[in-house]
Amino acid sequence: MILHRYFARRFTIAFVFLSTVFYALVVLVDLIEQTRKFSSLNVSLKDRLGLTLLNAPETINQILPLIMILTTVVLFIGLARTSELVVTRAAGRSALRSLIAPVIVALIIGSLAVAVLNPLVAATSKRYAVLSESYRSGGVSALSISGEGLWLRQGDENGQTVIRAARSNADGSVLFDVTFVGYEPSSGPSQRIEAGSAALSDGQWSLRKAKVWPLNSGVNPEANSQTHEILRIPSTLTLDSIRESLGKPSSVSIWELRNYIRQLEQAGFSSRRHKVWFQAEIARPFFLMAMVLVAAAFTMRHTRFGGTGIAVLTAVLLGFALYFIRSFTQILGENGQIPILLAAWAPPTAAIFLALGMLLHAEDG
Repeated sequence: MILHRYFARRFTIAFVFLSTVFYALVVLVDLIEQTRKFSSLNVSLKDRLGLTLLNAPETINQILPLIMILTTVVLFIGLARTSELVVTRAAGRSALRSLIAPVIVALIIGSLAVAVLNPLVAATSKRYAVLSESYRSGGVSALSISGEGLWLRQGDENGQTVIRAARSNADGSVLFDVTFVGYEPSSGPSQRIEAGSAALSDGQWSLRKAKVWPLNSGVNPEANSQTHEILRIPSTLTLDSIRESLGKPSSVSIWELRNYIRQLEQAGFSSRRHKVWFQAEIARPFFLMAMVLVAAAFTMRHTRFGGTGIAVLTAVLLGFALYFIRSFTQILGENGQIPILLAAWAPPTAAIFLALGMLLHAEDG
């Protein structure tokens, strides 16, 4: 038990150290990228640094498997150089028993990543998208899904427009049973428009069977209302921005994702990508555990045998290959070519059995 606690403590210290180093590197590189991206705009260094700090958690979340592999490498290379690993094996403790503590810590870290880091990434990525859009266009464009339907907000220097629709087609290009409410910058609502449908193309909304009510003070809205068979309204939204807002599951907290999936389906959008992401996040702790086992299979050896550098490089490359396979299966799942559960759970399961096979082969020959 004491040895398990010792290995767990060493593993945790290595993980915290490597996470801190990678976080500092991510912030430095991303600050340079934000400076390049907003070089033509009047964005201060303080604002660029704020965008960098908001974007950093998502990057750390993505490279967490790499950090886990390197943590395992640091742990077992350190134990091998101090001959602690040799002493442990000589005392009769097998390789698999020595891995119990690191694997449990990896599962705990993976669970915390799903329960805590995932909602943090969702909140910061949303804030980053809002701020970057406001710096680029001077207005704010946003999308949200609720039980009442689909909500959009577009804006520029001339004011804001709130759009509500009961449902949409699969790609968000056509809204049905839609309401537009326009707001002037220095006052309240200026007009209300209701239409049977609204199609977005070429920087404008094309509304069919639309009725417009002016909402200015001193004006009778119904008496001054107008009907249009086709009404065109300029828009700062694009289909790509709508799809990006809907198609990025990482911007939704894992705790809210089930409800969001149900709302997407009610609004008429495809929720398959979000379902794959949800299952992949649930499987994440086991994928991190697989990374620990893979790295251990190549580094649980004495350094005097030589080839340490090749073993470390092989472990890292194999980790990258497994990460690529995991991403590839998720894409297949999102496109409907393989079942959702298979897309999310097959890579970590296969990686665990692969690593266990290599460990057993190294242990028993």
